[in-house]
Amino acid sequence: MLYESAQFEPLTDERWDPARVGDAIAAIVADADAAFDFDALWPAHEWDGWKAPLPMKNLYVGAAGVIWALDALRRRGHAETSLDLAGAALRTLELERAAPDFMAGEAHSHPAALLRGETGPLLVAFRLASDPALADDLHALVRDNVTNPTDDVMWGAPGTLLAALAMGEWTGELRWEKAARESAEALRARRGDDGLWRQDDDYRGLGTVHGAAGNTLALLRFEPDEALAAETAAVLNRAAFREGDLANWPGSPRPQLPGGDGHIRLQWCTGAPGVLAGACDYLDEELLLAGAELIWRAGAHGDEKGHGICHGTSGNGFALLKAFARTGDERWLERARRFAVHALGQAERLRAANGRGRYSLWTGDVGTALFAAACLDLDARYPILDIV
Repeated sequence: MLYESAQFEPLTDERWDPARVGDAIAAIVADADAAFDFDALWPAHEWDGWKAPLPMKNLYVGAAGVIWALDALRRRGHAETSLDLAGAALRTLELERAAPDFMAGEAHSHPAALLRGETGPLLVAFRLASDPALADDLHALVRDNVTNPTDDVMWGAPGTLLAALAMGEWTGELRWEKAARESAEALRARRGDDGLWRQDDDYRGLGTVHGAAGNTLALLRFEPDEALAAETAAVLNRAAFREGDLANWPGSPRPQLPGGDGHIRLQWCTGAPGVLAGACDYLDEELLLAGAELIWRAGAHGDEKGHGICHGTSGNGFALLKAFARTGDERWLERARRFAVHALGQAERLRAANGRGRYSLWTGDVGTALFAAACLDLDARYPILDIV
């Protein structure tokens, strides 16, 4: 068994209609606009705000991610927000500095983390306000994170390497290339003989947010390296679990697919969707298509996981969009769009049932809007990791 069918539901039969999709994206943006409060930012879903001081500010499940998504949708011409995004971003950064939203007991917490620390709100604030003082603060965080022993995109140097690359593109300042190189060299030096990196004492991840696919993605965005790509492809090939023409991956290499809790994941943060999204460009094509076929056959995530891009329907759909980008086979585009229509329907239904949306980039409505927009634009770049 490569996935747990009880976690999934059949995809909607509703057809792909660009006008309907555009209206759904606009509705998500309008709801986010209406829910914003200058002091409280956005209300947090229970899972997103678990054991953390509210409001949530970070890039992963907090206000910085919502602001980044609203700006991205505006820049790409999909919906116009009514918010002062620069003001909201600066307020988010102010609140993050006053009360960092680390989870209680989180061993990996670090102020320089891209997705769960101050780097994310700083990056978004600079993107919108362009204050040189913010750039100086961000540069210090990037350099401070070089020695962080948690080598993953969420907390460690791979994430702040991506931040340095974005700042280099936006500013043209040479200091960012130097900072990116410092991070890349340290990351390469810490890679183990098995082709993996350490996330904690007993975990060496395979995926994109916590593992080899994400770390390799960051290094390849810094500079092309065919040898590194081939070596990571070999690691992912060895770690894959296959049944006929289907494939899935555990979070880290082990003799069985289920994790320590006995569950099998098939989502962006753990499993085939994340491996495909992070390693699409160099993964063996037969293996990539085996993972994509499993995602398609499984269908949409149920409401427990939801519609988001982390562990929900949209995250799985992004992997199908990656398969289209790699192969040019429009069957994968059509399938990705089926996932997008379903995810938008989930978001709309849950928003009506709960009386409000879910306000985060990775787990909420704006991430789903970005996935739907990607299907409209034929743009398979995953938020932040591919397109900061």
